[in-house]
Amino acid sequence: MRVIAGTAKSLPLKTIAGKDTRPTTDRVKETLFNMLQEEILNTYFLDLFSGSGAIGIEALSRGARYAVFVEKNKKALSCIRENLQFTKLEKKAYVIGEDCLYALRSLEKEKKSFHIIFMDPPYHQGLERILLEYLSTSGLADKETIIIIEASLKTDISYIKELGMEMIKQKKYKTNQHIFLQKMI
Repeated sequence: MRVIAGTAKSLPLKTIAGKDTRPTTDRVKETLFNMLQEEILNTYFLDLFSGSGAIGIEALSRGARYAVFVEKNKKALSCIRENLQFTKLEKKAYVIGEDCLYALRSLEKEKKSFHIIFMDPPYHQGLERILLEYLSTSGLADKETIIIIEASLKTDISYIKELGMEMIKQKKYKTNQHIFLQKMI
């Protein structure tokens, strides 16, 4: 796994061993960021369920102003910090070692808001719905914020209109997909 483009282009990134995380492949990451290339510059980026930090690091490398990484796995947290240091992007990053919902509440208390929110929760646990319900009424996201979910192909998001959100884009791959959402109001 490596950084695809930008200031840290081609630098290798560490991942943790085992099945605790599912690193996004370079090809899928490249496709995702090609879709975001017009929006990424100078953004505040939130990376939920960060794993190795590869998505947030790619955002920083491509010109995001600042990124917040949220991950509760201790080994993954260490990996994120090492990757940020190795890519020399640690000054543009804040790493939170907590549960995602707890982290969202903390960030809201700090009056943070984000241009892009990316989440890659464990599949088939319904965690994306819990976080979308929170974000639907949160000041962390407004109607301009792009919320991206990396999910299995079987993930049901039929409830998003009830939350005041709409799907603006969807990209399906062989085993997973990226779903792009925005608040309607």
